[in-house]
Amino acid sequence: MKNQRRVVIDYVSPSVNGGEFYIKRIINEVVNVRAFILADGHDVLGASVLYKHEKDKKWTEVRMSLDFNDEWQASFYVEKQGYYTYKVEAWVDYALNWRHGIIRKIDDGQYVKSELLEGAEYLASITKQVSSKVDKAHLEQLQNLFKDENNYGEALNEATSDRLYQILFDNPIKLLENSSTDFQIYVDRKKARFSTWYEFFPRSASEHEGVHGTFKDCERLLPRVKSMGFDVVYLPPIHPIGEVNRKGKNNTTEAKEGDVGSTWGVGSQYGGHKDIHPQLGSLDDFKALIQKAKEQDLEIAMDYALQAAPDHPWVKEHPSWFKWRPDGTVQYAENPPKKYQDILPIYWESENYEALWEECLDILLHWIDCGIEIFRVDNPHTKPFYFWNWIITKVKEKHPNVIFLAEAFTAPKVMQQLAKQGYAQSYTYFTWRNNKHELIEYMEELTKSELKEYMQPNFWPNTPDINPFHLQGTGDSKHMQRYALAATLSSCIGIYGPVFEYMLSDSLLGKEEYLNSEKFQITHYNWTIQNKLTTVIAKINYIRHYNEALQQTKNIKFCHVENDNLIAFYKWNEAKTNHIFVVISLDHHNSQKGTVQMPLHELGVHQGHNLEMHDLITDSRYNWHNEWNYVELHPTLPFHIFQINK
Repeated sequence: MKNQRRVVIDYVSPSVNGGEFYIKRIINEVVNVRAFILADGHDVLGASVLYKHEKDKKWTEVRMSLDFNDEWQASFYVEKQGYYTYKVEAWVDYALNWRHGIIRKIDDGQYVKSELLEGAEYLASITKQVSSKVDKAHLEQLQNLFKDENNYGEALNEATSDRLYQILFDNPIKLLENSSTDFQIYVDRKKARFSTWYEFFPRSASEHEGVHGTFKDCERLLPRVKSMGFDVVYLPPIHPIGEVNRKGKNNTTEAKEGDVGSTWGVGSQYGGHKDIHPQLGSLDDFKALIQKAKEQDLEIAMDYALQAAPDHPWVKEHPSWFKWRPDGTVQYAENPPKKYQDILPIYWESENYEALWEECLDILLHWIDCGIEIFRVDNPHTKPFYFWNWIITKVKEKHPNVIFLAEAFTAPKVMQQLAKQGYAQSYTYFTWRNNKHELIEYMEELTKSELKEYMQPNFWPNTPDINPFHLQGTGDSKHMQRYALAATLSSCIGIYGPVFEYMLSDSLLGKEEYLNSEKFQITHYNWTIQNKLTTVIAKINYIRHYNEALQQTKNIKFCHVENDNLIAFYKWNEAKTNHIFVVISLDHHNSQKGTVQMPLHELGVHQGHNLEMHDLITDSRYNWHNEWNYVELHPTLPFHIFQINK
């Protein structure tokens, strides 16, 4: 194919898979665009980023500037929710090329009358498209001046003036311009990037031991969750629980009388995914809980678990949605060595898949109509990737506020693919990252690679499924350490409570599973207990709420500290008006000390400049004047969260 264009546009970023998937931002966040732009020869080039919201009719143009080595950059802010499109446009700027050439010749002492006449022709073309009457009149005067041999000296001054440069720059003639592929951005609400989750089981919310909790009991707990600084209340499945092959306590395969089963074994004679477990209350009770939460600036997140108990209504009503074996049974779900005898996996290759997909969408729309806008999705990596792309896109078309969190503790590229297909947030490997090297390595991967453009990590120190070895049998120091790490490294975090804050870490022997797991039984808690950990969690969450530097994940720089048991890092907000410096001890048994290097270059200050270090936990203030500073942390409070005042 013949192509007369001379400018090449290459390696446009940010982009995901060359534009196959959209990058992600939240409202009022910046998009920093870079591209390799080059042409044959030595002509002056011009380039712009053009962008528009899906509802805009016209493109907005931002001129790019040459950074170094043929790399150009420009930035713009996304101000509305929904999809944006952006692209890079580049051209040979013949008018500026003329000005550049004539300046060099003038500096060399050459006679440039012919070049002035050439310039008059460029000005004639540009005059036609200039909107400013003042600039238009000025260009018309210059055309006459460049043709007037009697005012040669004045013509030279005008040809090299800054004013003419600005007019030429602002009104380029884009002859044979080239344009990149269109790229997309999805802009979400702020909670997609900054959220603080608290998970508990509604059936364990009762004040009375041995009594099944209700949504009314959950209402009673909302002020407690709010006082600890959380803004999302995540409830495991609230649907009827299967009675066939129901699991007993501690995941035994035979349920005894009174055993309540796993909440993830969805479906029974009482209904399926659009129904509520009768002991929790009615649909009106659930709607009332959603409303009560909203009144306290809390959001209820639901579990979306696409699987079925053997007695789920789907099994009889839609048998083709399951894969039947020759003996007339369906193979239960397995994730070796784990077995889920109480769950039947859905057959996604069913010939009747279209009806299945529509029903799955209808489930979401049903709960969205009830007021739910956040879904934690159980095991999304066991369902087709393109199904998720379809269903998330469908939901977002009419309900852009809806956020999906992928519960996918699986292979890295699988987790990444789910994020590409539309998930706003993802569970991560933080749950197992424990030493300094692996924490830094993992954060660098999340924040310095392409992942930062489309995958928002959500750090959970524990979940009902995971009782990590490093929390088992430990006290408040280790729990404080893990919460401080999660809450300052990532802007999205969550805990499974009250197990976490009450440090209930008894485990099955040799396994990362809770003894007497709440997944299979009702647990009675004294929800009124307050301890050191509840106080520290509340304080950290308060700090997160009032410091923008902690409300995003990717702006982070790890700082050198001469002790492998201490980790230190600096975080800042986009406007560089909020600066946070964190030091955390990774040793919950002993005191640790060392000298930490301050990021003076990033702060824009020099050695000797006074930095006021405001410890936001203790409200202590220190003045640091040097690049290297002494720190010492004790197990009683194993971290500092400093606000830096310059």
